[in-house]
This record gives sequence, structure tokens and C-alpha cells, in this order.
Amino acid sequence: MAVYSKDKKLNANLKRLDQQHRDAVRSAKNTEILLQEDAGFLEAEGMEKTYKFVQDDIVKEVDQATANKRFELKLEEFGPYTLDYSRNGRDLLIGGKKGHVASFDWRLGKLDCEMHLNETVHAVKYLHNNQYFAVAQKKYVFIYDKTGMELHRLKQHIDSTLLDFLPYHFLLTSSGNTGFLKYHDVSTGELVAEHRTKLGPTQCMRQNPWNAVMHLGHANGQVTLWSPSMPTPLAKVLACRGPVRALAINRDGRHMVVAGADKTLKLWDIRNFKEIDSYYTPTQANTVDISDKGLVSVGWGPHITVWNFLKTHQNSPYMNHMIPASQIQTTRFVPFEDILGCGHSKGISSVIVPGAGEANFDALEVNPYETAKQRQQTEVRSLLNKLQPDMITLDPNVIGSVDKRAPSKRLTAKDLAELQPSQPGQEIEKKIKPEVKGKNSTVRKAKRKLRQNVINERAKRIERALEREKILRKQKHDFSKGIQPEKDVLEGALGRFK
Repeated sequence: MAVYSKDKKLNANLKRLDQQHRDAVRSAKNTEILLQEDAGFLEAEGMEKTYKFVQDDIVKEVDQATANKRFELKLEEFGPYTLDYSRNGRDLLIGGKKGHVASFDWRLGKLDCEMHLNETVHAVKYLHNNQYFAVAQKKYVFIYDKTGMELHRLKQHIDSTLLDFLPYHFLLTSSGNTGFLKYHDVSTGELVAEHRTKLGPTQCMRQNPWNAVMHLGHANGQVTLWSPSMPTPLAKVLACRGPVRALAINRDGRHMVVAGADKTLKLWDIRNFKEIDSYYTPTQANTVDISDKGLVSVGWGPHITVWNFLKTHQNSPYMNHMIPASQIQTTRFVPFEDILGCGHSKGISSVIVPGAGEANFDALEVNPYETAKQRQQTEVRSLLNKLQPDMITLDPNVIGSVDKRAPSKRLTAKDLAELQPSQPGQEIEKKIKPEVKGKNSTVRKAKRKLRQNVINERAKRIERALEREKILRKQKHDFSKGIQPEKDVLEGALGRFK
């Protein structure tokens, strides 16, 4: 029972808050009734093991719609292949090392474009939707549209082998053999930031979906965290004893999985930068990815291993799959689907992984069933709500929070007013002084004062030299004016020649 005070205005506010709380509870209860879908994992009975189930047995048991989503593209001439899915999971972009690039709707089998670039392709990446994609080619990064028409050649991105895209900031990031991390705003066409890692060629690169911080893996075993507003790493993590081969971050930004050349597979907690768990792979892993529900796919040699160790330690993997006589290059989970896409040296394959996808998605955020009109409206809305690159930090919740520092260390309204320029174009003076002792410190002033009051032989000798110099200057001035010097002055000036 609610207790109210004698104040009528306060009572009205309390009643309104109670009514809003009851409405929220009722709405949440109705929502739970509507969300009937749930992720269904494989369950073994008795002595069975889930990692022994093969794809043919799974296809026989699942529904027809899911069974049709398993396919295999045999493209042995232009491999190995890398792939990327659009944000809503409807379109698939593939890129062969020897120049073959294609974009298509993988569920309907509808081809949008197919190109043979006749040069090396290192990476492919969709931008904010399936209408545009970027390709890291032999020298530069190119942007194409859905029909395969070349739109831009980004000459600033030289020798890039890794690509990623920040959808809320419209930033295309690239890194590669040059050791530079570059941020390019695709909405304005300008290069936002260019950071030199100073750690040699970048081995792998992934973004944190929670705070948009870029994670770069290097040959010395370090994983560095970068933001476009900082020329130095936000943090450094020594993740492996050997070079970092692949890494992935889950959707809520809490865990990072790192695969190293030392055959280790480690789980890290990014919030406090601590290692949680560690596993070993028979050979070094080439690719790692995390699904919406926390399943981890690891590609090593011709094998694909799926783990479920984000919550608890596992003694055995969840699933196994092998593509004979091939080498796994890239694995990516399809958003909102129980499908894992695999790019290998013989083409593209899809693997059914029960329980991998998010069953209940937010259609206002990313809609897998959007129409052309909805896609256009979403693109305009995203441009209007685009975030600035300066807002990328390790903790995004700090933006808009209260500054809890001492009042002496905070900028007041008066200080902010003084920092504002009085006229357009006037430079803002730096009001904050560095906390270092300069030449005018109290100790140095006292030392100089003591040195001035001390009389010694050196001070007397300097004083006599200054007097002689003063007499010579006066003599020279008198000669130039035609004035005869006085006798005592002449004797004093020429006395050293006696």
C-alpha cells in the first residue's frame, strides 16, 4: 500500500510514478507472452556426445526451412575465401584471394553482383547496409555499390589487409602491413584519424560492439585497444606468448577470445583485463568468432570447432565439423540465425549450429525482414543519429555522467566562459597550466637571491672587467665625436701598456 504525504503536488507525482511502474510491469508481462521463441541447443542422451553429431544427421532432424539454409559453393580456382554478412544477416559478401568478389542474398540465392578484379583481395566488408561494401585490394581500399560499380578509391589506405566498420559512427577502419590504424568517415569522405601502432604489421583486428573500441592483435602477443581520439593505445593486453592469430569480442563487450600461434585459445574479461580460461588447439587457429548467444567457433586446419565456454569451463567442444582437404580461412556466425558461414580454400560452406542465433530480435534496431522503404528510412535515421568519433571510450556510460572530482580540479562555468572565443576565429588560450615546477619556482628564486648576495674573488674579477669595458666604450665614443679624453681616463684606459 502506497503512503502519501500531506503535500497535494507531491501526492500527484507519486501516484503518477506508481501508475507508470504498474504499466511497465504489465507491458513486460505481455511481452514475455509474445516472445515464445527460444534458442534450442543440441542435447545428448546417455553416453552420446554432441560433438559427434554430423551435419547430415542434423539436417534430417531440423525443419525444412533450416535445412535449406545449409549449402556449399565449390570455388576451387580463386580461393582461399573470406566472407562477411550484412548487419541484418540477409546478404553475404565473399572475396577470393585471387580477385573473385560477389555479393548475394544467400537465403534466396539471388546474385546482386559478381566481379573478377584480377588482383589480390585481402578483406571484404559491408558498410551500414547491403548497398555498399569495401574491398581491401592489393594496394588500395575500394568502395563498391550493390551493382558492382566502383564508387571510391581510398588512396589513404595503403596496403591494408584488415577491414571493419563502425555502424553507429559511420567509420571504416583499416589496418595491415604498414602498421597504421586508419579511421575513414564514409558519410563525409574525410580521414578522421591515423594512428601508428609501432608494433609492426597488424595480424588481426576486430571491434568491440559495446563501445566501438578497436582491438588489434600483434606479432609480439599483445592486443592493443584504440580510439580515434587518442594517438596511443587505451590499453595493452599481453594475451599470448606468440603472435596473435585471431580474436573476437562478444556482443555485450565483456569477453574477448584470443587465439595465438602458440596453439592457445584464451578467454579474457575485458572489464578488468584478466584471463578467465585457457584451452589448446591441435594446430594454431586461423579464425575465431562469437555468436549472439555466446557460442565460439574456432577454425584450425580443415576443422571447425564450436565451444560454449563463455559461462563455465568445458571439457569437450559443443560441435565439430571438418571440410576434407581444405584450410579454414574465415568463420562468421549469421546474425539471428543458427548458421555458421565458413570461407576456406575450396569455396564457401554453411554449417547448422543449433542455438547460435538470437531468436527474439529488435526490429527497430536491425530488421532481417525489412523492405526497401524501411531500409531507406533506417539509413536516414542512422545518419541523423550518427555519433561523433570523440565519443568512443572504454566506458561509454561516462558520457553524460556527473563529474565527481574535487571542485578545485573541475572547470566552473566562469572558466568555460573564459575558454570560449569572444569573436569567431579567435584562438582559445590554454587556461590549464601544467603541474610542473618551472624556472620561477620558489626554491630557484631563493637560490638566485643567495647567489646575488655572495661576494667572492670571481665576482670581484667580473666587476673589474666590467669597469674596464665601460671605460673603453666611453673612450671610443669620445674619439668618434672628436672629444679629447681626459688625462686620468686615458691613463686608466692605457695603463695596461705601461
